[in-house]
Amino acid sequence: MPELSSRERMLCVLKHQRADYIPCCFMSFTALRRQCREDLYQLVLSERARGLDSFLFIPGAPRPARPEHPDLRGLPVRPHPAVETREWREELPGGYGILQKEYTTPRGKLRKSIRLAEDWPHGGHLPFVDDYGVSHSLEPLITGAKELNALRYLLMPPSDEDIAQFKDEARRARAFAAEQGVLVAGGWGVGADLANWLCGIQNFTFLAHDQPEFCAELLDIIHEWNLQRMAVVLSAPVELFIKRAWYEGCDFITPKFFRDVMLPRLKSEVALAHECGTLFGYICSSGTTPMLDFYLEAGVDVLIGVDPVQGSHTNMELLKKQASGKLCLWGGVSGAVTVEMGSEDEVRAAVAQAIETLGPAGFILSPVDNITVDSARTWRNIDVLIDEWRQRRTAFGG
Repeated sequence: MPELSSRERMLCVLKHQRADYIPCCFMSFTALRRQCREDLYQLVLSERARGLDSFLFIPGAPRPARPEHPDLRGLPVRPHPAVETREWREELPGGYGILQKEYTTPRGKLRKSIRLAEDWPHGGHLPFVDDYGVSHSLEPLITGAKELNALRYLLMPPSDEDIAQFKDEARRARAFAAEQGVLVAGGWGVGADLANWLCGIQNFTFLAHDQPEFCAELLDIIHEWNLQRMAVVLSAPVELFIKRAWYEGCDFITPKFFRDVMLPRLKSEVALAHECGTLFGYICSSGTTPMLDFYLEAGVDVLIGVDPVQGSHTNMELLKKQASGKLCLWGGVSGAVTVEMGSEDEVRAAVAQAIETLGPAGFILSPVDNITVDSARTWRNIDVLIDEWRQRRTAFGG
């Protein structure tokens, strides 16, 4: 079979079609992205220079350009113009303090607060939503149904200016991707991850059990907002739409809650992507096996983040058996444990196991979730991973 472009190879595998070999495409590569000064175009070129497959993600605003939503990639998150925002710090004994933020909306006030600690990454700023805000939370933004009308004013559809800027970016992205022969992906969609940021992870877990009607209403608000943002990104067009769903595994919600509340919304998101001729990717790296039938029922095209080490309920043999021919699997090697901390032998064994278990068809090799540590061991192990993949990719390909 003639050698395919990276784009052709990725599309073949995502669609369970014959490819020249198993692709290796890092789902996230922060250590290399930093070396590229957060330039996603340069990141693609650097990944391709290493022999990796790659994809260009849009919108491509880097984390520093997303101060209100650093962990939610994609279009800007903006409140209604009528919303007034106030932020302040209060000192505590012992040298620490509290950051507080208050939103005054036409339908009431919302307030959140966090306890500052040495690992707080945002200085004197408290983002609207982010992962660190959950772990440092003293008072979450949303605690019950009384706050939902006010929340709507913080989740506004993309503005005309945002849409125009995205269209300009999409034109550049399409031209670059065509020249380099790489996939164009877009997103991120979001659902329960945003609910967890707003309510706190522990709180939302209890609310899902004790007040499922409230959680369904909250997720409806998020879903409506998410579809508006999806429509803009899908108009690029993109070839793969990605939804972040790290907090939608069974570590956080029950399969029953997923079936009753999450699944109908996921189905409509997948349907919207497919109507636009776009594949749908779903990032969840833990607690996925009990939800696998739901992904298949929804029509998800690729499960991104199969982690055999850190992911709970990750039975790669069972995932492959149930997903074969229906759901592409992306991952197979732990990034944080195996690549960043393991030995060369451990990396080679992990690559071999991933390819033999999850390949040949419908599988994309990647460290999960990310490579962030910039160390001599990390870069050595990346070279080892790539070398082992090259030795095994054609033996199991086709």
